Amino acid sequence: MTKLEIQAGVAKIGKYASSESGDTVEMVERPHGGVSLVVVDGQRSGRGAKIISNLVARKALSLLAEGVRDGAVARATHDYLRTHRGGKVSAELNIVSVDLATQTLVISRNSRCPVLLRRGGQSEWLTEVCEAVGIHPNTKPSITEVPLSAGLSVVVFTDGILSAGSRSSQAMDVEAVLRATEAVGAVSAQVLADAILEKALALDSGRAQDDCTVLVLTLVANQRGDDIRRLAVSFPI
Repeated sequence: MTKLEIQAGVAKIGKYASSESGDTVEMVERPHGGVSLVVVDGQRSGRGAKIISNLVARKALSLLAEGVRDGAVARATHDYLRTHRGGKVSAELNIVSVDLATQTLVISRNSRCPVLLRRGGQSEWLTEVCEAVGIHPNTKPSITEVPLSAGLSVVVFTDGILSAGSRSSQAMDVEAVLRATEAVGAVSAQVLADAILEKALALDSGRAQDDCTVLVLTLVANQRGDDIRRLAVSFPI
């Protein structure tokens, strides 16, 4: 069996002239093998939204680290936020997991934004209607699970990307950006995430109209042949 390598790239920026981004992205290793990445978009933007997204992300991470299954994590996180804030505050939650125990990629959505899944040279938009966490009782996630394989990738983004260009009657085309970027040759997950965010900012004339976050996760053949784990972070301050 070909050894695989997980690549994950994140690019994010806050709403123009806002004090802080209301989006949060975190990663945790799964206790039975693999990793989970959590993307949370807190209601509205600014400091208040950041507090909510941090609250949701921390709860999801703690449960994932304890070995709770992704669907149960999303439901429990919803219950926690709804109880904590009295059902008056929402957050959009995506969990992307490479689960080595089941050898599957698991995508859990509680978001109005679709997720792009690519496998075997084909693209599939995950668009099942699902509610944000924190408001309505009995809210549940939309779950997609597929076997791990080389070339498998997933693109998750928040509504700042989805709505980019809307004020000038332009539309964001994530697939077109990916095709154009990949046409120059093999590129990393980070390069793809950067390209999507760059296009969204261009459509908004360099001033993001909402918090923008892009997560790209890909599975590629392990060309190095080693078992070294690497993590790189770029964080302007």
